Amino acid sequence: MTRGSLPPKQGLYDPANEHDACGVGFVAHIKGQKSHDIIRQGLTILERLHHRGAVGADPRAGDGAGLLMQIPDAFFRAEAGFELPPEGDYAVGMLFLPRDEAARARAQEVVEQFVSAEGQRLLGWRDVPVDNSGLGYSVLPTEPVIRQLFVGRGDNCADAGQDAQMPREPGMARAAQDAFERKLFVIRKQIENRVR
Repeated sequence: MTRGSLPPKQGLYDPANEHDACGVGFVAHIKGQKSHDIIRQGLTILERLHHRGAVGADPRAGDGAGLLMQIPDAFFRAEAGFELPPEGDYAVGMLFLPRDEAARARAQEVVEQFVSAEGQRLLGWRDVPVDNSGLGYSVLPTEPVIRQLFVGRGDNCADAGQDAQMPREPGMARAAQDAFERKLFVIRKQIENRVR
C-alpha cells in the first residue's frame, strides 16, 4: 500500500502512524497453553522469511529476528545456578552488553543499582550460551556479550495486607503481579536513559 492510497487523517486515525511490518508471524495457543510445538512453528515462520533480517552486502548479517514467549520456568530452574522464587514472582531480562570488561561491569552495576533502588531483589546473572557460527564477518567484531538478569518481586509489590513470602489468594495475585510489572518497566526505562 502506498502512502497516497491511505485514508485521510480523521478522528483518532493518522496515516503518519502507519508502518510496514515486513515478515511478522504470530503463533499462539488460544487458551494460553505452553507447548514446544508453538516454538517449532515460530521457528518455521522465521526460516521461511529469508528477507526478515534486512540482508545487505554481507549475506550472513542482518537486523535479526527473535521470538517472544513465556518464561520457561522449568528450564531456568535447571539452568540458572541459583534458587528462583515461585513462578510469577520473578522476571528475566535479556541484556546485550559491551565486550569490554570494564564497560560491561559498569553497565551491570547500573542495572543492579536501579533494581535495588526500586525495591526489587537481584537474584543473579546467567551467561547465555551462544553459537556465533552463523554470524557474518561484518558483525562478528561487534557481537555483544549476552547475559540474563533475574529479578525477584520485592516486598513493595506484595498484595495489600499480604506478606510477600506468604501464599496469595488467587484474586489478589493480579494486583501484586501488576505492581511488579510496573516496577520492571520503570527499572528498564531508567536503565535505558542512564546508559544512553
